[in-house]
Parts: sequence; structure tokens; C-alpha cells
Amino acid sequence: MGNELDIIAEVVQLRKIYQGADNFAVDNLSFEIKKGQIFGLLGPNGAGKTTTIEILTGILKPTTGNAIISGFNTKTHFNNVKSVIGVVPQEISLYPTLSVLNNLLIFGTLYGIPKVKLKTKISDLLKVFGLENKAKQKVKNLSGGMKRRLNIIAGILHSPKLLILDEPTAGIDVQSKKFILQNLQELNNRGTTILYTSHYMDEAEIFCSNIAIIDQGKIIACNTPKELIMQNAGCANLEDVFLKLTGRRIRE
Repeated sequence: MGNELDIIAEVVQLRKIYQGADNFAVDNLSFEIKKGQIFGLLGPNGAGKTTTIEILTGILKPTTGNAIISGFNTKTHFNNVKSVIGVVPQEISLYPTLSVLNNLLIFGTLYGIPKVKLKTKISDLLKVFGLENKAKQKVKNLSGGMKRRLNIIAGILHSPKLLILDEPTAGIDVQSKKFILQNLQELNNRGTTILYTSHYMDEAEIFCSNIAIIDQGKIIACNTPKELIMQNAGCANLEDVFLKLTGRRIRE
């Protein structure tokens, strides 16, 4: 492991088995995320990505092992963890019948952001994400790309040290995808570490500074995209590496 001062998240021999299951969903999983990285956690369906994310975000407790974020164990000090992470789930987690502004006021209040500071922060982020003219519009009337952008704003209102993104560009058009990734890159440039999952290998190859590929609950490769490609003979890109390591069998 690296210098602990440089590490914002550490997963140590993590195992999780669901009641009634024959196999571990994550099996002796260990990896670390250094401050400033855009760390991609990639794998086929059922590989263990969602379970890992849910342990890191406190939704699940591991069977054994530990997840530590900013020095706090998610099992014993999750209130401390909550203050340093932002979570953007794959499903849109917004109130569809409320306005954009009212949604963000609710999330900001939950984070405990003072009202004056919150209104300024909301205004600034709506401009950054191109939604400044949508503040009074109901969420249900927004396009898919706009909802994705608003979902991200809700996750970064409190300026988290670690932003956890689960499929942040799923199901949206190319223009919206590029806009979101550019803004996330700028957020990372200003110091926010990012943990990101995706099924888009071309996107991950460009966006991520480091990548772990997970399958059957285990890390099977971990390095920079460039190094992963170089280490696997005959592979021209990250998708080639992914298919070589995980196989071409369709996962349900």
C-alpha cells in the first residue's frame, strides 16, 4: 500500500456474501484510491461493482474486511464518511414533481449547508452545468441529459473530497455525455477525487487515470489505461483488454 496521507479510500480484504447465496459477491477484494485520481471500477454484469459501491456508501455492511474513506471505517464511523463523500447513483435520485431549485434546496439542507451559502452554491453550479434557466422547471419535464446533470449537482453541493459515480452517462446523447465528462474533469482538476463505474470502455480509457477490472468479486487487473493496454499483447485499446480478461460470454 502507498503513503496513507496520499490515500483517500482503501478497501482491505473485503468479502460479502448475501443470504442464501453460494458464492461471495465480492471475494477478498483489496484496492486503494489515491487523492486526485479518477479511479475506474470496471467489470461485467454481476462482477461485484454495485456491491462494492454499496459498501463504500454505507448501504451494505461487508461480511468481513474493511472499507476506509478519509481515515474513517465505513462500518464504525459512517457519519464521518458521509461528510466527505458525494454519491451520484445510476438511477436518477430526484423528486420529479418538484422544481430543480427545490430539489437542490432539499439536498443542500440534508447536507447541513447554511441557507445563504447554499443559494449561492446552487446558482453557481446551475451555471456550470448549463441549467441556470431551468431552476423553476419541474424535474419530470427535463430531458434525460439535464436530469443526469442535476443528479450530479445534487451529489456535489457539499464539496465532497471523494465523488462516487455509478454509470453517470448511461442512456444520454453524445453531446450531454461530453459536457458531463468535461465538467467532471474540471471538478477533478480542482481537487475532487472520483470513483467511477461504467460499461463504456472508450469513455473510461480517456476519462480515468487509473482502472481496476473486477470479475467474480475479485480484482483481476489494476493499472493506468495505458499500462493495461501495454501489458496485454494484441490489445489496441481498453475494450480489447476488458474482453481478453473477462471473456466474451454475455453476462445477465
